[in-house]
Amino acid sequence: MPLYVDLHILQTVPPSNLNRDDTGNPKTAIYGGVRRARVSSQAWKRATRAAYASHLDQSDLGVRTKRAVELLAERIRERGEGVTDEQARDRAGQVLAALGIKVESTKSKTAKKSEESGEAITDYGKTQYLIFWSNRQLDRLAELALSTDKPTKREAHAAADNDHGIDVALFGRMVADAADINVDAAVQVAHAISTHPVEIEQDYFTAVDDKNPETETGAGMIGTVDFDSATLYRYATVNVEGLVANLAGDPEATARAIEAFVRAFVTSMPTGKQNTFANRTAPDAVLVTVRTDQPVNLVGAFEEAVTGEGSHVAASTAALVTHMQGVSGFLGEPTETFVARTSDKASAIDALGSTQGLDDLVTRVGAAVRERLGAS
Repeated sequence: MPLYVDLHILQTVPPSNLNRDDTGNPKTAIYGGVRRARVSSQAWKRATRAAYASHLDQSDLGVRTKRAVELLAERIRERGEGVTDEQARDRAGQVLAALGIKVESTKSKTAKKSEESGEAITDYGKTQYLIFWSNRQLDRLAELALSTDKPTKREAHAAADNDHGIDVALFGRMVADAADINVDAAVQVAHAISTHPVEIEQDYFTAVDDKNPETETGAGMIGTVDFDSATLYRYATVNVEGLVANLAGDPEATARAIEAFVRAFVTSMPTGKQNTFANRTAPDAVLVTVRTDQPVNLVGAFEEAVTGEGSHVAASTAALVTHMQGVSGFLGEPTETFVARTSDKASAIDALGSTQGLDDLVTRVGAAVRERLGAS
């Protein structure tokens, strides 16, 4: 039976520039005929993955990189007594070649300068694009590289297409040169948008040279930083069936992965211009639903932009609740509903269920998934 875990979050951020476009401006989008603040799904997925490190073991995680040869060579040297840098590099390259993944020889400016100065530098090369590996997969590929001089495609595939780890299983992997080790993502993340219209503003700043003589009063640097502030609607959904498949049918691993995702997605924040604005906040309201029909993005609650002089949080929460009730009347109630909030301004969310803290919410979502999957 299909099973989906939907996350809906309202979160207010003060003046900030979480996610810049190519001109340095905060990203925006037109929705409902007005300009909204926007944070791309890629930015929040990256922040979510970074948040895993604080509460998950590295063996459950992975790395997205072009530097697979270098990472494999490090593991090969650690496991193989007397293996030189060049030998480790060559064995790593052979394993990737067995998978059908091409490696390009590219030297950075730093490496070229070191080489020109006479320093010995091993050119590991890079894959042509970013590839998402679990740490367990890298370990097994390194062991394969040490065990044979000519790894076969079948052996390399077996090492690279099992034990995906939580983040690879959730976010998927696309390998153009080796489609047979692709992993379909079990998570979809929407671009976060503001529930109301926004205007981009500019902060004009100057910086003083600490060593200026007293007679010199001019600034050492002058510039501007663009920013906006917004109450954002954030949405993500987990395809539980797909996640179970990516985790080799293990219901307990699936429940743990969902718990990790819920906690990380709720608490994460993209780091764009964080030092400039110190904009890290907690969500105002969190709604998590478990559905057996289809995932449902509730952004339609804000097609008509929230306006007025009152609290954007209060108005946005009320709009979200009303839209959720309308969707439930049309599609039917979710199997489970969990809510949390941080202030009375979001108290309208109480109409959807009893509120709890984040720890309890994560635990209850995990328990609901375990019950559905029959995990012990």
